[in-house]
Amino acid sequence: MPTRNITGERLSKFKNKGKGPAKLRDKRISECVELRKAHKDENLLKRRNIKLSSFPDEEALSPEFVPDDVASISIDDIIENVNSDDREAQTRGCQAARKLLSHERNPPLKEIIDAGLLSRFVLFLGMDDEPKLQFEAAWALTNIASWHAQQVVEHGAVPSFIALLSSPRLHISEQAVWALGNIAGDGPVYRDVLIDCNVIPALLARISPETPIGYLRNLTWTLSNLCRYKNPFPPLSAVQQLLPSLNQLLHLTDKHVLSDACWAISYLTDGDNGRIERVVSNGIVPRLVELMTHKELSVTTPALRSIGNIVSGSDPQTQTAIDAGVLNILPQLMRHKKATVQKEAALALSNIAAGPHKQIQQLITCGLLPPLVELLRYGDFKTQREAVWAVTNFASVGTVEQVVQLVQSGALEAIINLLQVKDAMVILVILDAINKMFLAAEKLGEIEKLSEFKNKAKDPEFIYDDIVASISNMIENVNSGDREAQTKGCQALVTLINLLKVKDAKVILAILDAINMFLAAEKLGEIEKLRLLVEKLGGLDRIKLLQNHDNELVYQAALNVIEKYFSDVSDMKSEPVAYWHFNLPTLLQDNDDCLEVEATKDAFVFGTPENQMFQF
Repeated sequence: MPTRNITGERLSKFKNKGKGPAKLRDKRISECVELRKAHKDENLLKRRNIKLSSFPDEEALSPEFVPDDVASISIDDIIENVNSDDREAQTRGCQAARKLLSHERNPPLKEIIDAGLLSRFVLFLGMDDEPKLQFEAAWALTNIASWHAQQVVEHGAVPSFIALLSSPRLHISEQAVWALGNIAGDGPVYRDVLIDCNVIPALLARISPETPIGYLRNLTWTLSNLCRYKNPFPPLSAVQQLLPSLNQLLHLTDKHVLSDACWAISYLTDGDNGRIERVVSNGIVPRLVELMTHKELSVTTPALRSIGNIVSGSDPQTQTAIDAGVLNILPQLMRHKKATVQKEAALALSNIAAGPHKQIQQLITCGLLPPLVELLRYGDFKTQREAVWAVTNFASVGTVEQVVQLVQSGALEAIINLLQVKDAMVILVILDAINKMFLAAEKLGEIEKLSEFKNKAKDPEFIYDDIVASISNMIENVNSGDREAQTKGCQALVTLINLLKVKDAKVILAILDAINMFLAAEKLGEIEKLRLLVEKLGGLDRIKLLQNHDNELVYQAALNVIEKYFSDVSDMKSEPVAYWHFNLPTLLQDNDDCLEVEATKDAFVFGTPENQMFQF
């Protein structure tokens, strides 16, 4: 028996499923965001073995360079030296400690912490008259913070590090930046400890045209860590302090600065619409869109992520990104050689596709449908999954004409082919998209046919009794297989529509009843056209197979589609019906199987076939 899988969470949290127009742009699932960040977090969250750009004799102090007299010092010797009263011994002990703490595997953290050396290191931070000792103690604490920020904070190092930011010795100031970045990267608790200690103004004061680029790289990385985490988010007051300087950093040319500045913006936009608005109102969006085309993947990725967050916001926020040219760039990113970039681009597209008709039309005009179909056909599975959501969003909120263009692009064929995947959530989303396309077919009769008839109406001179007497005859004619009778029925309907201007309520009700009956016949014909297309593409067979799926939600969704649109399929196969006509070369491989439109007793086509086929 099928078992229930918990797939509804994604369906309910994504932008369009089960939500009204006001809620269509909800945030993407936080679990997905965390997974996407995992690789970056592992590599850039904490730093131990980077080189200081501002120190002139870097080789002598780099972790790779360990003099014999330092390498041979034991933990007991380090403890003895650090606790001595001799400045040279203290310096030698601090240097040996920080080098051992730079090791990636099994650093002697416990021994150093248990020996009480952290209090000594913090004490040495205040010795401005001993810059070498001050520097070595700062580096040792920086390495400890990369493993145990809590210990560094609890020993009172934060105020001392913030004070060191203003040191006239640039390498000591930069070491403090590095240490504070490690503390901020440990989580929201220590991030907020730093913010409460007014670390942001002290850091921003170090940004100037004279600041070395290497220093700016470390500084930007630290600022990005201050923007991280969502539980809780950074205080809005802190965000307001950071944004002008981040905007300034985004206009530099160094790829490392740009990368971390873009990551900072991606963290700040990964929240509600109010937080997104803080970023948008600072005028950052055009530069982010520009950076999406940067030659370095390390810049393109966070810039794209930031824009993806922004277009998940309100309609005006999304429009800001559109006005900045994001739709002109997304096609090339959807065809990027890196699958991760394709996936992020598809995610951004799916959020835009959940917007108002105007934005969906802009999406179509800028040529986003062909690369979307390419991703559905040839992308890796993670990318295809995002592309499927784009199709469903599009079909859910687009106009009938826009959905027609979506089907014309080959999206229906592509998602039908994906019904073979094993991911239950993806299958549910595909079935939902197919259902939305059937709803568009229903609307075709209600919108296009009625509009056409009204345009051809002429003033009649019928009396009420004649109307009542002609209704049943008109419906019979419209549903007949005889073209001449159908034409007469249609002419009668035109006349009835024109009579809707009369004031007699009884007459109007009779006319509306007749129109409703006629439209029911029209909608039936359009649905049959679409379901015949689905059959031709092999969709019905695949949907039938899904009734055996292990997931009960998939089973029920497949059953609903079959019962609603294919319950009389055996009757349908026994005689010809009208098809939806697609001028799409890739839709069917065999030219002999091209779809045709025929007028039969089951589906009426008004006027000439060329004018009335649902053309694609």
